[in-house]
Amino acid sequence: MDNKPDVKGFLEFVYEFYKTMKAHEITLVYEGEITHQITKAFTSLTESNMSKDLEPNSVQRRVFHVMVECLQNISKHADNFTSNDYLFSGRGIFMVSKGENEYSVTTGNAIENNKIEYLTNLLESINTMGKEELKELYKRQMKEGRLSDKGGAGLGFIDIKRKTNRELEYHFLPITNDTSFFLLTSTISRSDI
Repeated sequence: MDNKPDVKGFLEFVYEFYKTMKAHEITLVYEGEITHQITKAFTSLTESNMSKDLEPNSVQRRVFHVMVECLQNISKHADNFTSNDYLFSGRGIFMVSKGENEYSVTTGNAIENNKIEYLTNLLESINTMGKEELKELYKRQMKEGRLSDKGGAGLGFIDIKRKTNRELEYHFLPITNDTSFFLLTSTISRSDI
């Protein structure tokens, strides 16, 4: 029996992955544990790319802010599962893509299904709010917000919506009967607003 890895198949996969990244203008993609050092490296790489593209400072600041909030969300809230060999335990995916008029920051991490209803309600509520409502909610959550056991009160989601002035797109993809993969996409205009 031949145990040799399928190098040709892997190289074809890499090439198809590269074409997909180019087609969707994905400038950065990462899968793994999110740490403070990883966050610093991503912001540095993105700063370099955006400087080359001569993006306005205000656009760069909004992209960085959203990136950091999204990365902190994964590092704080990616569920650790009891099985050491669980594929998604404590890990996440992070992607930045650049379109003609906007940047998109997409994150994903595994969560327990019992959190879906809470997250859906929170995100839907945030998505329906205008600037002033978000400002008031942010202040209220800072003062009296009920923190989760991992330190969040929805402030990151509120802040992303405030910085982008766009709805937060989200999806829950089933993994098992107990877990799902939570995908969140934040879109930042490339216009200097």
